Amino acid sequence: METRKLGNSDLKVTPVGFGAWAIGGSGWEFAWGPQDDKDSIAAIHRALEMGVNWIDTAAAYGLGHSESVVARALKEWRGARPYIFTKCAMRWNEQGKIKKEYSAASIRRECEDSLRRLQVKTIDLYQIHWPPEDNGPGLEEAWQTLAALKKEGKVRWIGVSNFNVAQIQRAEKIAPVTSLQPPYSLIRRKIEDEILPYCQKRTIGVISYAPMASGLLTGAMTRERAAKLPADDFRSRGSEFREPRLSKNLELVERLRQVGARHGRGPGEIAIAWVLRHPAITGAIVGARNARQVEGIMRAGELKLTAEEIAEIEGAAVKAASR
Repeated sequence: METRKLGNSDLKVTPVGFGAWAIGGSGWEFAWGPQDDKDSIAAIHRALEMGVNWIDTAAAYGLGHSESVVARALKEWRGARPYIFTKCAMRWNEQGKIKKEYSAASIRRECEDSLRRLQVKTIDLYQIHWPPEDNGPGLEEAWQTLAALKKEGKVRWIGVSNFNVAQIQRAEKIAPVTSLQPPYSLIRRKIEDEILPYCQKRTIGVISYAPMASGLLTGAMTRERAAKLPADDFRSRGSEFREPRLSKNLELVERLRQVGARHGRGPGEIAIAWVLRHPAITGAIVGARNARQVEGIMRAGELKLTAEEIAEIEGAAVKAASR
């Protein structure tokens, strides 16, 4: 696969990275339902075999379980080690309830815990998972701590996730921001107006998550499947997976399927390729729960859509959104 430089770093990443959110398994607030660890490890190995060179996880995914599964997969992997990206500022209590925490002491503990679970000496990219809900000074304290961890060699590069432009600017006053991780897909395009132009101007890498809208645009989601999502799958609570939005989204999937048929690709690959067509996007975080799913999506970065296809897809998305 081709590689792209991530922001101001020396990291050259493939257009598609392996997203380890779903492999955190069940039993926590933002789970995707039950998950088999053997399937997760097989998915990671297949992605690496196909040339993917980075994995994005977070301490909160499965309350530490995702990081541990990533470590198990890499222990068994005999090829070059991929870059490991993870996130902080989301802690949990004994009951598994997640709370955002931005103190220096808390983030330092999180970093040590992530290093231990991931079984690495240095984290390649360490990111603040979410900005403070009160938009308060915790942002500055957290970013100062990440900058210190970088100087100490605990992490190589530092980034943010789910920040807006004003919040990025606050962080930049303390230390350079290597990357931003925002949601971006055909049905979630808010970052196009202000955030993407700013990141492009400031040479901030953008690794977007949910390019297939959390599985909605893969072509595998149906009304029946959406109705049967388990209670501990966060998507069962999402408006995009329920009527009236669900039918509109499935109509968009059919248009993606038609475009994909011309290339011998599935609708999920078309959705990812559409995300990657934006010049401000460095890479897309693509999750998979087994090796078979990996086969159908991880080469999306090789697909180049024509201007006509992009217009066709965007027209269908606008039409679906306006109904």
